[in-house]
Amino acid sequence: MNENTTGEESSASDLQSGRLSDFAYSSIKEQLTRGVYKPGHKLPIRTVAEMLNVGATPAREAINRLVFEGALVMVGPKTVIVPHLDLLALYEVTQMRLALEGLATEKGAPCATNAVIDNLLALQEKITLSLNEKRYADALHDNKEFHFTIYRLCEMPHLLSTIEALWLRVGASFHDLYPEFAEAKYGVHNHMAAIEGLVDKDPSAVRAAMENDIRDGYRRMKKLHRSVSAGNSSGN
Repeated sequence: MNENTTGEESSASDLQSGRLSDFAYSSIKEQLTRGVYKPGHKLPIRTVAEMLNVGATPAREAINRLVFEGALVMVGPKTVIVPHLDLLALYEVTQMRLALEGLATEKGAPCATNAVIDNLLALQEKITLSLNEKRYADALHDNKEFHFTIYRLCEMPHLLSTIEALWLRVGASFHDLYPEFAEAKYGVHNHMAAIEGLVDKDPSAVRAAMENDIRDGYRRMKKLHRSVSAGNSSGN
């Protein structure tokens, strides 16, 4: 009897640990896709465990999964960081984003209701206010919601999961957009053009606006990457 009870308790404990590991994984993944962390940010297991109020084991398992997926990088025995994307990786991710996010946009645009458009307008107001107040982390948080509000309209779950995987890789690099992206209002113009396309029921126009948003971001990130590389070379 005691042996059975012990076995049941062990199974329950393993199940609980697995759930906590999944929770930790999903939480960190969402933070990465929303650009909460900058490239180079360290994520110690203890810090993650305390932040999410889970034990060390679920935190470690979640981090290991993200390392396996390339979203995090192990740079030492106990040191995990958010990686920097080199130019080649940035180019590859951008090309995939253009193709897949463009597809999701065009397929989903005809399904946009007035309620969806009102939601996008409200999100854009929040983004613009955050940019004006230089709260770039808040802008990035709502920027993801803006994009995926449109993408989810396509009702293609496998496509969405692939797009999320791309954002998982590039999310931290979105910090490189600011302050230039905020000052020039590139994203604001592109988002408003996308909303206008939805109002006009013009899927091609919505797709073009979202693709322009991706291209503008890529140009900014590439420019900064090259300037940093040039600075490092001159310093050597």
